[in-house]
Amino acid sequence: MNALASAARQATIVALPSDFDRWRDLLDLILRSFATMDGVIDPPSSAHRLTPDSLRDKAGNETVFLAIDGSRIVGCVFAAIRETDIYLGKLAVAPERQGEGIGRRLLAQVEELARARGKQALELQTRVELVGNHAAFYRMGFRETGRTAHPGFSRPTSITMQKDVLR
Repeated sequence: MNALASAARQATIVALPSDFDRWRDLLDLILRSFATMDGVIDPPSSAHRLTPDSLRDKAGNETVFLAIDGSRIVGCVFAAIRETDIYLGKLAVAPERQGEGIGRRLLAQVEELARARGKQALELQTRVELVGNHAAFYRMGFRETGRTAHPGFSRPTSITMQKDVLR
């Protein structure tokens, strides 16, 4: 077994525990994961507006999955259950753990949730500048379904992507 496969197996995917209290650690993970976007995307990521309290509130309205390695949080994804689909937000993997398949495993967990809830698709938005993210999501079965502009922008700033999960 190669080192990457071994490392990916060490991260366990779990639903956010009801007694979770590590909001600062979760925020730090998201900010570290999204740091590569700084100076690349315009407008800046909404991750910069998050606080431990706003994350706790967000988790109260969404389903959250964590990737845990020992006591470390190495990944997360927030899943907002909507009428016909699930919207993915704040998919984050610790920079030193990217490329190990943790993000793919987090998305697979959300796909299972979607099927269990009878939802037709997963939807996410990624910034137009993040071409590496577009390619990764295409490889995971997502397709572009639209482009939108943040308030104050006359050009598209985000790409909406969907993945069908019910067959």
